[in-house]
Amino acid sequence: MRLLHQDCGSCHGLKLTGGLGPALTANALKDRPPEMLVATILLGRPGTAMPPWSAFMSASEADWLIAELISGGISDAR
Repeated sequence: MRLLHQDCGSCHGLKLTGGLGPALTANALKDRPPEMLVATILLGRPGTAMPPWSAFMSASEADWLIAELISGGISDAR
């Protein structure tokens, strides 16, 4: 969770409600395919500020992170 709030929060907002990057709240992610979100984490988004995180986390860790974000389990945690 530290990675999420310190690293992701620096662009997506400390409460994950958006900033340089879009919001990562359960409501904001509810209609997005989890596979696409995992790919975004691992591969980044060329031409944007979203870097690839595959050097720092595995696919299973990214899957877990997305599942937690979609369920709302960690969107407000700090």
